[in-house]
Formats: sequence, structure tokens, C-alpha cells
Amino acid sequence: MNGIICLMFDVITIGTATRDAFVRSREFKTVSSPEFPTGEAMCLPAGAKIDVDDIVFATGGGATNAAVTFARQGFQAATVCKIGHDISGREVLSNLKSECISTGFAVEDEKLKTAYAILILSSSGERTVLVYRGASEDIKVSDINPRTLNARWFYVVGSLPLDVLRIVLDKSQEIKAKVALNPSRSQIKLGLKGLGEVLKKLDVVIMNREEGAYLTGVDFKREEKIFSVLDEYMKGIVVLTDGPKGVWVSDGQNIYKAGIFKERQVADRTGAGDAFGSGFVSSLISNPNDIERAIKLASANATSVVESIGAKTGILTKDNFENDTRWKDLRIENRIK
Repeated sequence: MNGIICLMFDVITIGTATRDAFVRSREFKTVSSPEFPTGEAMCLPAGAKIDVDDIVFATGGGATNAAVTFARQGFQAATVCKIGHDISGREVLSNLKSECISTGFAVEDEKLKTAYAILILSSSGERTVLVYRGASEDIKVSDINPRTLNARWFYVVGSLPLDVLRIVLDKSQEIKAKVALNPSRSQIKLGLKGLGEVLKKLDVVIMNREEGAYLTGVDFKREEKIFSVLDEYMKGIVVLTDGPKGVWVSDGQNIYKAGIFKERQVADRTGAGDAFGSGFVSSLISNPNDIERAIKLASANATSVVESIGAKTGILTKDNFENDTRWKDLRIENRIK
């Protein structure tokens, strides 16, 4: 690990780190068919050589994406992630350092390569992602030193093993820190039986509406029932995103419903979820009782991200959000449960 220079961070993000390559071509065709899980597929002619209009290299992964949001919002941030001992890993570290994010918790693996994603972009901004998960999803208990994990908030995203997650939760209780979790698909599949004890120790959980439905066993159209079930497990805030339709938020007493800020263009949707979740928590760190501001920052951050290629390019700074009139007006409904 690299040297750690801060004894107490505002926030430590924990999860994935990747090297990304974005490839765009007008020759990428989208075909609709019920044979595909999403109903659509990106199709390329076999054996052909296809001209590419643009290629962009960047870094990604939920933990590093979120850390950039926190840093640009003015917080002292660090990232716990695992990379390979390779050029892609060095790019991940270089990018974090350029954002003034501590890399002292980053672990370099001598055997596994840094995670890599190739993102094939259509002209509409939709994407198909080829993923090599590599070192990124191999974080082990031995990679974590609880004594050095000191922060006001922990933001956990990605397929973190439950034994590692429990270390973070135990540490948070020891130092009275808050924890936000953006659970992975594998964690959601554990259901309430497997994830219930984790939920009880969270201050914020962020997932999409379909994930909330799967976790609770409630029809995804019944948002209030999903909230009601989750309220039995956790005392904190539940955020259910709904793509272009917006978001539902419950703090246990009130339910908030909001749309999204309108995009000027959609270049690439990569990182929108990370931008939303980290934007929401960023606002809570500085304004813990203002859910509506948290929704606005989350939505603004996600909207800005999809307008550029790459998960980090469009992430807002504190000045961007507070001084741009574009982010002032968002209709938010608030009603008592």
C-alpha cells in the first residue's frame, strides 16, 4: 500500500476500479429481438473490419467514480480498491492522485490484472460492455487494515464479499461513522435473509427499483410497499432510482419523488448510477437533513455525466452545482408516509 497522509477522511469509498476503453462507430447496429435478455442487441458483421469514429481511454469502477464526486465536492476522500501491477493499474492510481484522492488503501496484486472494460457505444449513447473483472473483485479480508480505516462516511459499491463488508460495518460502529451501500447484483440475490443484518447497520442504501423489488419480493410497481418492507430492517434512507423516470426516496417518515434534469445530449450512460449515488451522499455529508438538496445534486451529477464519454468527465464540482442556474429547479414531491 502507498503511504496514507490523512488520519481522518471525510469519506472512504470501497469497491471496484477499472481501466475503460470506449469505442464508438456509426456502423454499430442495434437489433430488437425477444431472444436477447434486454430485448435489444448490438450487432457486428462477423469477419468484417469496421471503421471506428472515436476511441476514448479512461478509468472507471464504482469506488473510483464515487471518490471523484466526493473530491470535487470538496471532501477529503480515499479509495479502497484492488488493481494489478500493470500499466492499467498505474493509470487508475494516477487519475485518483490527479483528483487529490488518497491511494494509500489501494492494493496491487502481483498475479491478477487490473479490471478492464471495453464499451461499445451506439450513436444513441446506449452501450454493450465487455468486462474483465480481474483484481477488482478480489478484495479479501487480508487486504483491509481496520485500524487505518478512519472516516466520517464509508461509501461501498460493487461485489464486496460479505466478510469484508462486515469489517467496514464493524469499524463504522466503532468510530460512529455512517455507511452508504450501493449493493451489487450478487448481494441483492442474497435477499433479505442474507442481507438483512447488513441493512440494519446502514445509513443509506441506493439501488434501482427492480433491485428493490427483487430484494424484498415485492412487485416493482409498489414502491411504497418496498419502502415499508425495508423500513423494518433499517433506520436510514432508502433510495430507489428509476432510470429516466427519476427517483423515489424514503427517510422512514417521508417519501420523496422526483424526475431528472433534462440532458442536453446523451453521449454515454456509463457511470450515471455511481454519479447519482455519490452525489446524493455528498449532499448528505454537508447537509444531513436536506433530502431535496441531495436529490438535486444526485440528479444533476448523473445528468452531467451522461453528456460526456467516460464515467468521470462530467462529474460536477461544488461550484458547478451551486452556481449553475441549470441545476436550481427540479420538481420534487414530498408526502408523509
